[in-house]
Amino acid sequence: MPENIKTAKQKEKVVLVGVIMGRQSEEIVEEYLDELEFLVETAGGETQKRFTQKLDKPDKTTFVGKGKLEEISEYIKENEIDILIFDDELSPSQQRNVERNVKCRVLDRSNLILDIFALRARSAHARTQVELAQYQYLLPRLAGMWTHLERQKGGIGMKGPGEREIETDRRIVRDRISLLKKKLEQIDKQKATQRSNRGNMVRVALVGYTNVGKSTIMNMLSKSEVFAEDKLFATLDTTVRKVVIETLPFLLSDTVGFIRKLPHHLIESFKSTLDEVREADILVHVSDISHPNFEEQIHVVNETLREIIGDDASKETIMVFNKIDNYSFTPKEEDDLTPATKENTSLDDLMQTWMAHENAPCIFISAKEKQNVENFRKMLYQHVLRIHKERYPYDVPAYIPWLPEDDNKDE
Repeated sequence: MPENIKTAKQKEKVVLVGVIMGRQSEEIVEEYLDELEFLVETAGGETQKRFTQKLDKPDKTTFVGKGKLEEISEYIKENEIDILIFDDELSPSQQRNVERNVKCRVLDRSNLILDIFALRARSAHARTQVELAQYQYLLPRLAGMWTHLERQKGGIGMKGPGEREIETDRRIVRDRISLLKKKLEQIDKQKATQRSNRGNMVRVALVGYTNVGKSTIMNMLSKSEVFAEDKLFATLDTTVRKVVIETLPFLLSDTVGFIRKLPHHLIESFKSTLDEVREADILVHVSDISHPNFEEQIHVVNETLREIIGDDASKETIMVFNKIDNYSFTPKEEDDLTPATKENTSLDDLMQTWMAHENAPCIFISAKEKQNVENFRKMLYQHVLRIHKERYPYDVPAYIPWLPEDDNKDE
C-alpha cells in the first residue's frame, strides 16, 4: 500500500492557527485553541502544533501575515501535516489562497464543526439538517474546488454555448438546498404532530454548552440509557423521555449542546430541533463548574437561546452547576494581596457568589457521582408541581415530602 494512503487507525496530523485581534489577550486565544484541539480530537485528528499571530485585523488575502504563512508552510512540509485548521471562519478566497501556499487541506472552525455534526448525526432529521448546513456552507466555496469547473459544458441537446461547470454545480447545490428545506418542513410537521400528541404535560428542557453533562443528567432523572460520552456534540438529536418524581409525571428533553463561534448555517438548520426548547415550560441550564471558562460558556448559551427563542421573560430557568467532583483550585498564600481569581476561589465561595447574584434558582451537583442530586430532584419537583397546579388545579398528585434530615444526603 502506498505510504501516502493512511489506514483507518492512523490519525490525521493537524496544525492549528489562531489570531489575536483587537483587545483579545493571548490567554483567551489559547483557551479558544484548547477547545479547537478538543474538536479535532472529537473528529479523530491529532494536533501536532499551534501557531498564533497578533494582528489588528485579519489579512484579506491569507488571514495571517505573509511571514507567518511561510513559517506554517515550512512546518507543514517538514512534518507531513495533513490538515491546517483556523480557529476563525475563512472567506472562500482566503481558503483557496492558503491552500495554494501550504499544499495541504485547509479548514476553518465552522467546517470542522460541520464535519463533526455529520459524523454524529444518527436520525434522518439530524442528517437532513447537517446536510443542509453543509450545502449552505459549500455554495460560496465551489469555485476552485475541482479543476473541471473552469471548462465549458455544451453539446448535443444544449441550447446555445451551454453554461460553465461552476454554474452547473451551483444550480445543482441550490436545487439540493431547496429539496432539503422541503424535506425538513415535512419532518417538522411530523415532529409537531408528535408533540401535540403528548398532551399538555409540563415540559422541561436541558440546555447548555456542549459536554457539560446534560445526557448524564437525562439518564439520571429518567433512568434511561441516552448516549453520553466525554466528547463534544455527543448528542445531536433531541431525546424526550417521560419522567416521574413522586407520582408527578413530566416530559424531559435533552438537546444539542451549544459552542462558541457556532456556524450560522447550523443555528438556522437546527432551529427546528430546538422547538423543544421554545415550547418548554422550564429550562434547566446545565454548566460545567469545573471548566475554567464556565462563565463565558453560560454567556454563549444565553446568547444562542436569545437568538432561538427571543427574550421570553416567562420562561422559567434553573441553573445547574454540574461536575462539582472535578472542581479544583489553588488557595492563595497568606501574604498574597493580589485580587482573588477563579483559579484560587474555593467551591464554597463560588457557590455563595452565584447563589447570591444569579436571578434564577441554582444548585450545585455531580450527576456522575450522584452528589446533591436528591436536592436537585426536589427543586425540579417543586417547579414542575407549581406549573402542574396552575394547569390542572383539580389534579394535584400526592406529594411525599423529603425528610429534613435527608436534605444533604446523596442519592
